Order: sequence, then structure tokens, then C-alpha cells
Amino acid sequence: MAKAGRSRRDDDQSNGGRANGQGDVPEDGLGAVPMPGTTGRFLVLMREDAVTSAVRALREDVGLNIASTADFDDGVADAAGLAGSDALVFDELSVAVVDAPPAQLQGLSMAAADSGIIAIEPERVVYALQTAETAFPHQGLLDPVAPALGTVPGPPQSRANGGLSVEYLLGYRDAVNQLADKLLADAGMTGATTEAAPAQVDESEATWGLQLTKATSSQYTGRGIRIAVLDTGMDLGHPDFTGRTIVSQSFVTGQAVQDGHGHGTHCIGTAAGPRQPGQLPRYGVAYEAEIHAGKVLSNQGSGGDSGILAGISWAIRNGCPIISMSLGAPTVVGQSYSTVFETVARRALSRGTLIIAAAGNESSRPAHIAPVGHPANCPSIMAVGAIDQRLEVASFSSGGLNPNGGQVDIAGPGVMVRSSWPRPTLYRTISGTSMATPHVAGLAALLAEADPDARGRTLSCLLMQTARRLALSARDVGAGLVQAP
Repeated sequence: MAKAGRSRRDDDQSNGGRANGQGDVPEDGLGAVPMPGTTGRFLVLMREDAVTSAVRALREDVGLNIASTADFDDGVADAAGLAGSDALVFDELSVAVVDAPPAQLQGLSMAAADSGIIAIEPERVVYALQTAETAFPHQGLLDPVAPALGTVPGPPQSRANGGLSVEYLLGYRDAVNQLADKLLADAGMTGATTEAAPAQVDESEATWGLQLTKATSSQYTGRGIRIAVLDTGMDLGHPDFTGRTIVSQSFVTGQAVQDGHGHGTHCIGTAAGPRQPGQLPRYGVAYEAEIHAGKVLSNQGSGGDSGILAGISWAIRNGCPIISMSLGAPTVVGQSYSTVFETVARRALSRGTLIIAAAGNESSRPAHIAPVGHPANCPSIMAVGAIDQRLEVASFSSGGLNPNGGQVDIAGPGVMVRSSWPRPTLYRTISGTSMATPHVAGLAALLAEADPDARGRTLSCLLMQTARRLALSARDVGAGLVQAP
């Protein structure tokens, strides 16, 4: 598939797309200088019924050499096949990643409606979301390049019973919860809960997270359910996973799936670790689920939107009803969600795949609460906040501050969570909304096993309907603490 005559940008991309000149960035993001926190490439969202015309516009009007995942075995593009290409189309998602000077895309954005193109956005840099200051044993920052590991930078009309859209009902629920929280606070009271916060949990047999979510007492195991964890990869030789069904794929150029960071192995362990690990306590939820380990972040814990999209496309193509993403980039109050990722999430839901993502670790409670980060702030992606053993919000957990998406949907155990780690360490205890997210993903697998019809948006609603209501604001924990069936 090698092509000649590339239309490459003149500026050096080795600096990760950081600005290296002067000039303002226009509102459409197609400025001559890449915005901070972006790679210098662009995401092009196409209508599903107009991919051919959109690709033609990119080829003929912009002059790009284009490759498609449909041209590769299993829909996974390799570096050799992409040589000489300016753009890669993710056929499963109807999205292209384009590496071309912004000036070439300016004209295309003006005529987007006629070409079948819905949106053009800068590609963001994303990071593994973990709070390094609570990592044990004391090994310091896992990624000295990324500051604090993650501190950098129209909804679908599904119908519920009665003809009301699910989005309307979810919005109504959040509004009622927030009003109740305010009224109770004004009266000097806290929100209602059916159970008191537990005392210190004995973790000799199972981690506190598995106990409080009732995973240890569930009859379901995740058997027959495929969970895709898109992260820094996995230690494929970890002794706790011997004999398990594991499908793996790297989307990081020049790096194998083998986890050289640790974050991915930890998240996979929580979502689908064994029932009987080599060393107690048990830490895995769906211990018979089929693991799909997608490496979308480098061994340094960072990557770009394009890697995430490649992983999502791969997971959908492989029939994974659950995608777990403990990664992201921060947002600011008033910032909207990505049109590209929101549309991709809707398309995934329509194919029976639910994307679950970490809300972010940008808060320093009680002094500062940060908004839910990208891409968890998309309305059609389930955003996961973190709580501790006392059923209180983790100090770092981001909150639902932005309207029109940006809410926290559910909460999971995210403080001092023990799970698997690459050899020779084998196990490690760390904190973050990254740790809460795979709890939700693993429990989603149990629900999916219990109800074969619970897929896509139905699975999302079921997770929230069965959550344990907490004496906390919906802004911070959404529907409450995720629970096993």
C-alpha cells in the first residue's frame, strides 16, 4: 500500500505538535500553529452514508494520499502499509486521521456539508490517568515526562418506555438529584442512603472494591463476554493470566503490546483478573471474561486520539460489548465535548458496544473541583468517578461541572486499589479514576453475561439503575456506586 508524493507539513512533528512559531489559532482549530496539547494532526468525522464522497474530497480537493483500515487484515493498519499516506480512514467508525498542513484543510471545512464531512478537530494528546502520589511501593512517578500522569492537557434520541428519550430521562434524573442535594444541604442534611459507610474492610481474601461492589458474592463470572481495555498494553507473561483467552494488538508504532509502563496491566487485572491469584487478595472482577488488550498509549503513558480511535475500531470489529479506557486529557469549565468522539460513541452503542472512561484526576478537593476530562465528557461515554473505602469522593476525582455532557455517570472504587503489575513486581496498589473505571467495566461484563440483551445503551442504563445510591452529590458520583448482579 506504499504511496508516493506525500503532502507533508513543513514543520517538525517530533515535538509532539507543540507550537513552535507565532500566530493565533482560529476557533475551528485549523490554525497554522498546533494548539497546546495537540499533535498537529486532525480528526475528520464523516457521515456514515457519505464516506465515499468525503474520501474523494480529501483526495481530490485536498490532495491527500489515503489508506483505509478496510484494506488491512483484521482492520488493523500497520506502519509499513501506511508509508506514503497522509490520512488513515477508520472504516468501522467513518473517521479519518489526517496529517496535512492546516491550510489544506481550511477549504475543505468551508465545504464540509457538501462533501459528507461533519466535523474537523485537532487530534489531542492523551495520558494514562493515575495519581502518582498514591502509588505503592514507593517508586516515584511512573512517567516523568507527563506531568502527574494525566494532568496535561446533538445527542442520540434513544427511546425509553413511554416514548421519552433516554437522554431526557438521564438529564431529568441529574437535575432532580442536584436539586435534592441543594435542598438537603440548605436544611443542614445530607442525601439519603440505604446503608451506612462501612468500617475498614478486611482485604485478606478480596480487595475492598470487589467487596463493596458485591463482585465477590455474584454468581456471574463474565464467561463469554469480551472486554477491551485500551491502555498501555499488558504483561502477557504475568503468571496470574496463564491459560486465559487474551487477544492483543498494539496501536503504538514501534512498541509491542507488552506493557512497559504498568498502568494497562493494573487496569486489566481489576476488570478481568483471576478468581484465585498467585497471591491473595483476589483483585479481578470478571475472572472468566475474554480479555482484549489494546495498546493505545506508549510505555511512557501517553498517546493521541488516533490511537484511541484505532483501538475502538478494533474492539468493535472484534465484537467487544465493553470498552474500558482509563485515559484522557483535562478540560476547563465551559469547554464542550468532542463531536468526533461523541459520534463515535453513539455509533459504538448502535453496534452494541459501551465505552466506559475515567472522569479524570484533576481535582484537589475540597479546594478545587475540576470538570470531567476528554473523552469521558461525551454524553454517550460512561464517565466514572472514584470513591474510597469510606464511600466518600476521592480528593482527585473530577466532577460534573459542564452542561450538555460532562457529567459523572457512575462511581467505582478508586483509592488504594490493588491489582496486577508487570513482572517482577506482580502486584501494586495505586489510586485514580483509572482504577475505578475497570471496576465498572468488569461489573458491566457480569451484567452482560446475566442478560444477553443488555448491550449498548441498555447496558449503560442497567449499570446506573442498579447502582447503590450514596450520600453524595450526583455531580461527583452520578447514579452511585456500581454493583454486581
